[in-house]
Amino acid sequence: MSALIKSSLARKVVMALSGLFLVFFLGQHFVINVTSVIAPDTFNSWSHFMGYNPLVQYVLQPILILGVIVHFVMGFMLELQNRAARGGVKYASYKGSANASWISRNMLISGAVVLAFLGLHFYDFWFPEMTYKYFGDNPENATRYLEETVHKFEPIWRTVLYIISFVLLALHLLHGFASSFQTMGVNNKYSSAIKTFTKVYAIAIPLGFILIAIYHHLNPITH
Repeated sequence: MSALIKSSLARKVVMALSGLFLVFFLGQHFVINVTSVIAPDTFNSWSHFMGYNPLVQYVLQPILILGVIVHFVMGFMLELQNRAARGGVKYASYKGSANASWISRNMLISGAVVLAFLGLHFYDFWFPEMTYKYFGDNPENATRYLEETVHKFEPIWRTVLYIISFVLLALHLLHGFASSFQTMGVNNKYSSAIKTFTKVYAIAIPLGFILIAIYHHLNPITH
């Protein structure tokens, strides 16, 4: 039992650390994306830098991908471990929300949807970027990023899919972001402020992404 507790705690710490890293990346990603609305030239410039800088491409990008894999693998392992500890009995048998919120009881579902969304995001942006960079006629074109991004949001179905995904991401963050600090043992006079910050962040950042998607859908580039 002691070994099981230690194993569970270690996995929670790894998941918390990887989650905090992904939250930081999400904020950085948002800062770049919002410039596609307020400063298109800056968006092209920053996107080109992120796509061709060796440090970003060969160090930070692999770390990011590893962080995603570790976070979700730990999440699935912890969920399976918790179910095994309950003997396969679901939360409903424990009066559901009397023990935990809907969000916390369905982190595996929201996490799986977010993971599927990341797959779509890779399909929409990362794979085309790799294809263009290594097989395109003009891989150094530094002004193509805005047009490519806006083009992705022209179909209403893709815009709606992104909106739904960001709503579920917000739900995932509402519980996961604050829980990461608790797992790391943060319990001091700043705890209340941290909790408020995580709630604001969990709502504001996904909402910002939603507004960006809607803006580009409503403002297509015409030639």
